Amino acid sequence: MTKDPVSEAMRSAMTDALSRFDYRHAGEVDLKKAAVALTIVDAGHGADIDGLPITSQPSDAPALVLTRRAATLRAHAGQWALPGGRLDAGETIEQAALRELHEEVGVELGAESVLGRLDDFVTRSGFVMSPVVVWGGPIARMQANPEEVASIHRIPLSELDRSDAPLLSEAAEGEHPVLRMPVGSDSIAAPTAAILYQFREVILRGLSTRVAHYEQPDFAWK
Repeated sequence: MTKDPVSEAMRSAMTDALSRFDYRHAGEVDLKKAAVALTIVDAGHGADIDGLPITSQPSDAPALVLTRRAATLRAHAGQWALPGGRLDAGETIEQAALRELHEEVGVELGAESVLGRLDDFVTRSGFVMSPVVVWGGPIARMQANPEEVASIHRIPLSELDRSDAPLLSEAAEGEHPVLRMPVGSDSIAAPTAAILYQFREVILRGLSTRVAHYEQPDFAWK
């Protein structure tokens, strides 16, 4: 799947994979609720990160939109992230994911672009993150909101399918390991990495791998 250009056939295959996946809710927990968008687009100009040359993928290869958070943010400044944020009053998870996608990277999509959901992930910083898989297709331009986003990156789906992913290390607390996903010569930490890993397992490999138990590094607890 990851070698093919962004196409309606790929969209259909991803929708089918998600329809077979029984995603899990966190349940009724007294935590802040947030939605994040896993948006499939074409690779365009490339990921533009160390260890992953701009020309490493054809421009129409499938990619996922990730951001670096602005350095001025009070929480998780400078970290890798998926476009997303807290739900507004009366919003559904899907509506919040699409709104945040528009606000953070300037991509406006309708409800028909939503392909499905992945498992809720409870973060150490007190959120329930609900991942929404969104079809963006051949998007030519994205615009970072400087108040929230330092940079936008189109990460090839093939990069998520690397043989050295995921990276697991012992946690300072808890019985489960910390999970990271390698990207270029960098790596992304949970909770974002856990969501990316499940995306790979469900979308690219047709599996039902669960990730809610993975631990997060110390800096993600704040």
